[in-house]
Amino acid sequence: MSKEDTRVLLRKSILEYCILSILAQHEAYVFEFLIKLNVAELMLVEGTPYPLLTRFKNIELLSCRWEESQSGPQRKYYSITKIRKVFLEELTSICNYEVICNQQAEVLI
Repeated sequence: MSKEDTRVLLRKSILEYCILSILAQHEAYVFEFLIKLNVAELMLVEGTPYPLLTRFKNIELLSCRWEESQSGPQRKYYSITKIRKVFLEELTSICNYEVICNQQAEVLI
């Protein structure tokens, strides 16, 4: 695997984790993801999350619903399923463990 392939895969994984973290807090629509992710300096264009959201929805890890908007077209709101919440909690604990290990390694260096 090339360095670029690794970078793309890592960025995609981080994006998945960030979107799931947002949805673990509350349901949201894509524009909300983009705002939060861009504030966190994960710059995305509007169409980027859709393939990921569709894949998660197709395997029943996300649910969605349409809602009328007072300021434009209908909005599609996404929410995380219970199965995905458990997965996200496990992933978060792994990430926390990795951060602690890295911090300890830095102290030793």
